[in-house]
Amino acid sequence: MADARVSGIGMTSARTRERLILRLREQGIRDPNVLDRIRNVPRHLFVDEAIASRAYEDTALPIGFGQTISQPYVVARMTEALLGPLGNLHNVLEIGTGCGYQTSVLAPLVGRVSTIERIKPLLDRAKLRLKELGIKNVRFRHADGSAGWKAHAPYDGIVVAAAPHAVPQALLEQLSPNGGRLILPVGPEGAQELVRITRRDDHFIRDKLGAVSFVPLVGGTG
Repeated sequence: MADARVSGIGMTSARTRERLILRLREQGIRDPNVLDRIRNVPRHLFVDEAIASRAYEDTALPIGFGQTISQPYVVARMTEALLGPLGNLHNVLEIGTGCGYQTSVLAPLVGRVSTIERIKPLLDRAKLRLKELGIKNVRFRHADGSAGWKAHAPYDGIVVAAAPHAVPQALLEQLSPNGGRLILPVGPEGAQELVRITRRDDHFIRDKLGAVSFVPLVGGTG
């Protein structure tokens, strides 16, 4: 991929990205590795060219099929909460690949990402984009994400980019019992909350991380 296309110009340039990083810091994002990934992942390549000039606004944007690319603050918040103070996550599951932006932010910070997307055209597009960016530690699956991906469990971390009404039991069961962390939005539209669930043996500790707005987690594939 051409360097100029990745680095961007005008509203997708390094200066525009730095304004976004400043905003994220003001909102409380502290992990320097997360901020560095938000700075360097070319978000403008994950949206249609017609709205690429808005890529470094701190807002969700449409990516087709009724889905969105998440707000940069939310991606940073979820990634920071997943990594925790120690980081060192070797095996991570992502539910809701979407356009692959969250995957691209997360992948270099962990050992391996297994990512699931129910909408095949989005998954195919994400595969292509990550290949172009040279990200190789990701395995992809076209499936219903609410069931997780049992074959590669247990996971040190699971991150979910769509909101169920209740936490899927399958995801809790696939968490590592040695401090595995699940980050996901929970609740109906208009009343969703981002939560972190940490597993210690058969105990699950739930922390509230604030109000959010995500597309609903639905079953089936398309």
